[in-house]
Amino acid sequence: MTDYKGFFYLGKITKPFGYKGDLVIYIDADNPQDYKKLESVLVDIDGELIPFFFDRFEYKSANNVIVHFQNIGAEEALQLVNNGLYLPLSALPKLTGNKFYFHEVIGFSVIDEVKGNIGTIQSFLDFPGQSVMSVDFQGKEILIPVIDAFIVNVDRDAQQMHINAPEGLIDLYLE
Repeated sequence: MTDYKGFFYLGKITKPFGYKGDLVIYIDADNPQDYKKLESVLVDIDGELIPFFFDRFEYKSANNVIVHFQNIGAEEALQLVNNGLYLPLSALPKLTGNKFYFHEVIGFSVIDEVKGNIGTIQSFLDFPGQSVMSVDFQGKEILIPVIDAFIVNVDRDAQQMHINAPEGLIDLYLE
């Protein structure tokens, strides 16, 4: 999966459907229905994002959609299988409260209920079953699991994330 600045990964084309050029796409989102009015996507072809417009867009199951791209026949469709799908960041549904997209909180200060300001969010690391935020504290990296129970408040106006880290977690990195 390539990281394109200004775009987010929506999912990928998983397999052909039938013999007329239809494809199954997997939408990698918590709420795939947020994308039911899509008219087009950008397909990653050899490191380039190429726009494709839909003739057909029909939900097959929760995260799987049957699509047919305009002006694409069966042969061309087969060549698109396993390619990633992207959209501009502006197409992301707006999140509120303590829900956030990783890219939107980069640079936020992290305030722990016990330790106070522990630094600035630099990035997020995705591990199987767990995402972790990398926080820079005076040149030292602190890794905090992204778990709802640890996140007390996301203050977008102040660009702060208030957390309640488990006892001893932050101390592991500061010793």
